[in-house]
Amino acid sequence: MHHDLPFDIQTLRTAYAAGAAPADIVEEVYRRIKALDDPGIFLLLRDEIDVLEDARALGREPPSDKPLWGLPFVIKDNIDAAGLTTTAACPDFAYTAEDDAFVVTRLRNTGALLIGKTNLDQFATGLVGTRTPFQVPANAIDPAIVPGGSSSGSAVAVSQGLVSFSLGTDTAGSGRVPAALNGIVGLKPSLGALSNDGVVPACRTLDCVSVFALTADDAFAVFETAIAYDSADPYSKTFTGPRRGAMTPHFRVGVPDTASREFFGDEVQAESFRSSLQSLRSLGAEVHEIDFQPFYAVAEMLYDGPWVAERHTVIEDLLKDRPDAVHPVTRQVTEVADRFSATDTFRAMYALRNLTRDVTDTMASLDMLCVPSVPKFFTRREVDVDPIGTNAQLGTYTNFVNLLDMCAIAVPTAARKDGRPGSVTLIGPAGTDGALATTAAAIQQTTAPALGATTWPLPPAKQPAPALQADETAIVAVGAHMSGLPLNRELTERGGRFLRAVETAPNYRLYKLAGGPPMRPGLVRHPNGAPIDVEIWALPTVAVGAFLSGIPSPLGLGTVTMEDGTQATGFLCEQIATEDAEDITHFGGWRAFLQSLAPEPQPDKELHHATA
Repeated sequence: MHHDLPFDIQTLRTAYAAGAAPADIVEEVYRRIKALDDPGIFLLLRDEIDVLEDARALGREPPSDKPLWGLPFVIKDNIDAAGLTTTAACPDFAYTAEDDAFVVTRLRNTGALLIGKTNLDQFATGLVGTRTPFQVPANAIDPAIVPGGSSSGSAVAVSQGLVSFSLGTDTAGSGRVPAALNGIVGLKPSLGALSNDGVVPACRTLDCVSVFALTADDAFAVFETAIAYDSADPYSKTFTGPRRGAMTPHFRVGVPDTASREFFGDEVQAESFRSSLQSLRSLGAEVHEIDFQPFYAVAEMLYDGPWVAERHTVIEDLLKDRPDAVHPVTRQVTEVADRFSATDTFRAMYALRNLTRDVTDTMASLDMLCVPSVPKFFTRREVDVDPIGTNAQLGTYTNFVNLLDMCAIAVPTAARKDGRPGSVTLIGPAGTDGALATTAAAIQQTTAPALGATTWPLPPAKQPAPALQADETAIVAVGAHMSGLPLNRELTERGGRFLRAVETAPNYRLYKLAGGPPMRPGLVRHPNGAPIDVEIWALPTVAVGAFLSGIPSPLGLGTVTMEDGTQATGFLCEQIATEDAEDITHFGGWRAFLQSLAPEPQPDKELHHATA
């Protein structure tokens, strides 16, 4: 009955609205699992009868407080589910969980249906997906290449259309690499956004629960539902969002410059990345090439530095008492921890802080980074021959993200010329998950890749409602706080989201104020005015005070009226400050004035720590 029904969230919700029942979908899930017949995907599959009971308990109509009602999902087998065995892909480590992990509880409480637990690189140590004592799951698109890890089974299950979404974990790229290799979305949240309570740790200070889905919209919908502060997790954080906004008309993207791009000889991947950058430009991106060496230096610390000792703490007793129970490659990786002293650890922390400062300076002039999700594809045979080297190369563009406290989302792009999946990863400062997801959704719509290994069509763009929420304040940005301009981060880093670009009512004049740098505009009410281009942003009300404290004289806040008669709080200038100012009203806005001063920004020019 539902054999051809796509399981993306948008389509499945439509099917439910048309009369489908959750129990029907559960039966179809198990039919698909049996038909695919890949025993490497699942380490534990719940009894179909038990899941059908859960489905029938949901009732026939989705209540408003259950946004994931009737959606089948799976979890990586280092995440607990009550009454089920957690193995972390090591039978000798296995235990029966007494409770659901915090995130699993949140998902099930909002109507999602847990199907089972999936295979992984043992103890989440690896990016290849082959470091398991169980059968390796086949890559969903090309069985010759590795499935990617460590969240191998979770990615393959989504790519094959078995479930609507899945949970993985991500410390070094485990939520992004398998997404890229299987043609799906992998969302790696800001550190602390999703609780790790009930998750077997890899590196406790860096671990994230991640989300796999067929579309960026779906991944973010799951993330929004799962995010919450958890007092039981000492690394949990409170975020003022993140929420999706509308797509900004201008944004600045940093990419590795030609000298520091790494593809290890995979010219097809290099071409795919260049094509993806063209798609970004078509969306309004200003692309800047940057030296990626500081990021690579951070990445090397994850396995070549003392952070590997965090992995060692998890299995130290097992290594002492039953070393043969640990996968040989996992053992080889973690036993490196014995080489490092406490002194080495502090030296590495100091080095990381210095590199973080360099990266922060670079990011000050950018909204996000865009990198290849993986630099190269590897076959199963290549990984067997060189398990450590191939794994390290897969982590080229992922290993640094958690160490720098950044968030990321891997999004599929048009297939490569050889048919293998294209993918890029967007990376931003902590708390910008919503902005990354919005851009990722736009990229996916622009490049229109296949949905994983399925033949299902990409659902139409789902525009997030840009309406102002009750706990937000509308801010009218007039000058450098507008999208793609130097001070925009003062909004985005406080959880601000773009609502719309508009014109003011025709009773304002715009001035270039004296002084600087930086140059500053002044918006003044005037009876002989004109409409001025502005942007409206939603800022969490709790963050407004800190934002406003930085507004310098002669600027202040006032009510700005838009062309449609609506009003919002915005920057206005004292009339006296215009006496020595240049009237630039005829340009129609600050951005147009800036463009009149210099040629159009040239893409792909190296960006040197630009100042605001």
